Amino acid sequence: MKIFFLALGGAILGTILAIVLMIFIGMSALGGLGQPEKLPDDMVLTLDLRDQLPDQAPTGGLSAFFGQQGFLDALTKLDAAVDDDRVKGVYIRASEFGIGSSRAEELRAAFLKLQAADKFVIAHSQGSYGGGPSGYRALAAADELWVQPGSEIIAGGITFETMFMKGLLDRLSITPQIEALYEYKNSPNGYKETDYTEPHREAMTQLAESVWTVSLIDIAEDRGISMEDARLALESSPLNAERLVELQLADHMGWPRSAVAAIYERAGEDVGFVDMAAYIPPSSAFSSPVIAIVGGEGPITTGWADESPFSNGGAGMSSDTISAAIIEAAENESVEAIVFRVDSPGGSPVASDQIWNAIELAKTKYNKPVVVSMGSVAASGGYYVATGADWIIANRTTITGSIGIYGGKMAFAEGLAQIGVNVRTISVGGPFSGALTSADVFTEEQHVRLQDWLKRGYDRFLLLVSEGRGMTIEEVHERARGRVWSGEDAFEQGLVDELGGLIAAIEKAREFAKIEPDSDVRLLMYPRNSSGFPFGGSFSSASSADLSALSQLSEIMADPRMQALLEEFESTQSGQLQARLPAMIER
Repeated sequence: MKIFFLALGGAILGTILAIVLMIFIGMSALGGLGQPEKLPDDMVLTLDLRDQLPDQAPTGGLSAFFGQQGFLDALTKLDAAVDDDRVKGVYIRASEFGIGSSRAEELRAAFLKLQAADKFVIAHSQGSYGGGPSGYRALAAADELWVQPGSEIIAGGITFETMFMKGLLDRLSITPQIEALYEYKNSPNGYKETDYTEPHREAMTQLAESVWTVSLIDIAEDRGISMEDARLALESSPLNAERLVELQLADHMGWPRSAVAAIYERAGEDVGFVDMAAYIPPSSAFSSPVIAIVGGEGPITTGWADESPFSNGGAGMSSDTISAAIIEAAENESVEAIVFRVDSPGGSPVASDQIWNAIELAKTKYNKPVVVSMGSVAASGGYYVATGADWIIANRTTITGSIGIYGGKMAFAEGLAQIGVNVRTISVGGPFSGALTSADVFTEEQHVRLQDWLKRGYDRFLLLVSEGRGMTIEEVHERARGRVWSGEDAFEQGLVDELGGLIAAIEKAREFAKIEPDSDVRLLMYPRNSSGFPFGGSFSSASSADLSALSQLSEIMADPRMQALLEEFESTQSGQLQARLPAMIER
């Protein structure tokens, strides 16, 4: 009887929620929430970089239901605006805490392309207080960069933050039984060390220096000053608005309304402002050739993505979902080529292998060229899934490489015994039976078998990279051993084919598919949007207030430190080998 009432209560609650949701949908429709307004004949697109966007638009959950856009949407719309005569320019509100070096690079390329088409870019900053130079770097190329009086910009270098938890684990008597191949595969160091090992420090220092140097080169070029002047100026951070203008790092001091007034001077008083999310570029003819963009973002796991109404929007590269999306795109006779956007620190080698195989099928069975566009990070498993593509394009500041593997467990038995919990096991079978339980440390034989398992996984990783990159196993091993590289260094090492962003990858896919350079193409996004609601579809143009509310809700659990820790802890408890980057945050 109790179960009956629980089931009845659940059914009633579900019905109430459905009715409330239907009422909301009806009111939204009446209010025109989902109806895009007619765009003005003359417009300025607005992009607020203070809004945190995922790399790719969510395909499930509430975010997809409300049509939340991703960073790729902004890139493709900025590119479309180049040839849209209605668009006179772009107004950018600067991020106050950085946007990541790779994103800054792709935005900069978009702005330069707009300027080459005689479109203006005006930006306003209220200061930058973290995240390194990325927030400023994205705007340095603007025709006019306004900085609010009283604000400061802190952009004096690149910092990668890593948390080492060995001291905590020692206090809790928890033994990390995690092995890595090889010395640069530093993901387990967060559990096994109290500070950087020499290989870990070497790799991270070179990565930081590479990202910092590329940032300085771009800023100096965009501001028309020497690289040394740019370095000295930024390293004297914090810089107030007056000093920024004096050092030629900004053009004007002023309030947001001052920047808007400057836009009216350039575009006329009748120009309309259109938020990037509401901008609808001119559509290509239905008969135009199609390039599919398959998005893969987040940790790589086996299985299907969670597309329930209350999921996180499908963030995470679930191997069944991504593989199916690649094959679906390949089977589509209208699709001429596939761009696979990878923004992932890696994860399960087994899941990565499945995605790699889908790319192989797309190339061989369906004869569809595949070009990889690497986002902020495409390393470890994120490099694994890319290695079989026809062409790999990375931003100069993409974090990539980390060709390596690790695995093991946390042994909790000693720590639990100290609080009166005694863990005992009974195992029947071979010596590896129960080896991956968290009860106790590995026996000597179990440790040997773990090493053999890791070696087989690493050797397969090397083999796939060798075949994909046209190198010998020895040449790959020399560049691998778990070491991370910037995109620029990876290009020099032969691990990527070209430096550039998503738009460059689309152009390369066009070239592989032998599509005429001046002809229109249609972009088709995969995986397909699934809101997870029984009503179907999604609001393609939700109000900014709705999107803002959703964004704030998602930020409650989106602190990067917490997410990194949770993901890493989950990986150690999965019982699977891992091809994953360590938890590190760009500052």
